[in-house]
Amino acid sequence: MKIKKAIILGAGFGKRMHPVTKKIPKPLIKIKNKTLLGNSINFLISLGVKHIIINTHYLHNQIYNFLKKEKFSCKIDLVFEKRKILNTGGGVLNASKKFKKHAFFVLNPDTLWRKEYKKEFKNLEKIYKKNKKPLMLLVPKNLSFDKSFKGDFNLNSKKEVLRKRNNQLIFTGAQIITRSVFKSKKIIPFSINKTWDSLIKRKDLLGIISKQKFLHINNYKIYKKLIKKIKY
Repeated sequence: MKIKKAIILGAGFGKRMHPVTKKIPKPLIKIKNKTLLGNSINFLISLGVKHIIINTHYLHNQIYNFLKKEKFSCKIDLVFEKRKILNTGGGVLNASKKFKKHAFFVLNPDTLWRKEYKKEFKNLEKIYKKNKKPLMLLVPKNLSFDKSFKGDFNLNSKKEVLRKRNNQLIFTGAQIITRSVFKSKKIIPFSINKTWDSLIKRKDLLGIISKQKFLHINNYKIYKKLIKKIKY
């Protein structure tokens, strides 16, 4: 694949995962002896990604020590949000400074990224290359293991992302963007949802639909159910 850079979001407090995340950051939660973070890193490496940046805040030292111990086969940088958490938008904007004008993946490690996704990520890259517009991977609500999701988006016939009252698609946690989507935004705490809303108004946000079962660690209850059923 041509896209060689990625950001993994790792700064959150993981409050919905208490009591587990009182002692460890959510990216280091294990399912079948694999951490969510390690699984995401290995998935990106399998795609040919060479440089990964992970933003951190909560229990930062544990993530640092984990990476030092594992010695993954690609370049990995940590960006520590020392004073305060920058939220998803501010976090990506801050972490991506080294990427300059290059396109990159943004990955939420809470989703269990599996080898079945590789074909869909290749399709993501193909569509991005053709349209040069920000692109996200979406999934129908009926494919979600967690049935509590109400839906985030819809798509029209041109693959343009829409928000309506009755949204049938869930954001999987994977997207391709460049820093240009943030315009002249300053590095302060803000949600990437604000950026998406601006892109949607300009019809500049595209999406494709995943066919994979959506396994996402949304809260402790779902985590307990998944660890009994998941097979990597």
